Amino acid sequence: MSAVQHRDGPHGARMLLLDAPERRNALRLGMLDALSAGLSEDPDRTVVIASSTPGIFCAGADLRVPDEERASISDRLYELYELMVTRPGVVVALVDGAAVGGGAQLATAADLRIVTGRARFRWVGPGHGLAVGAWILPHLVGRTAALDLALTARWVDAPAAVRLGLAVEVSDSADAELERICAGVTSGAPSAVGRVKQVAAPSGLVEVLRRERQLNAAAWDGRVGG
Repeated sequence: MSAVQHRDGPHGARMLLLDAPERRNALRLGMLDALSAGLSEDPDRTVVIASSTPGIFCAGADLRVPDEERASISDRLYELYELMVTRPGVVVALVDGAAVGGGAQLATAADLRIVTGRARFRWVGPGHGLAVGAWILPHLVGRTAALDLALTARWVDAPAAVRLGLAVEVSDSADAELERICAGVTSGAPSAVGRVKQVAAPSGLVEVLRRERQLNAAAWDGRVGG
């Protein structure tokens, strides 16, 4: 059974709701398959990644699976991130809880992020020999802040996420903010939305993403899955 619910969202958006609350939405291969399918089915359609359970976003890759599967999850996550940044349709992440490791990257690979007061981010990697988040963070928050987040693995709460540029504001009404964003995105032609997204993409982002994926695959020691 898939751990992702599919629902219709506002203004024709597709909602992909992570639905493994007992694991705090920890990522497994079946969940990645479902997310990839939902993002690929109609590439021009706006997609919202959120949780079926309030107060949760994503705890990152599931550490309770065998080492071989964790390595596969880590590698497959990079496929998912590339799909998110290259598909023409906008991807929105609604973060209403902790986003850790692979979950933090899942949120930041989205084009837009809605954060509630319960949102928290944490990148993990260097302590496990990985380079988690180095591909995306400098483009979002600048090199100095990116190094701080990636190397110290400190928590970033919702107000700090806004100050750093990970989100525009802390939303008191995530539903209203989602309605506003989806209305704005879908008011234009899908082809125009895709062009805006393509022009706004940081130079070399996909190449850096692929490089991090290669480096992590070579350095994998089986101790972390995000």
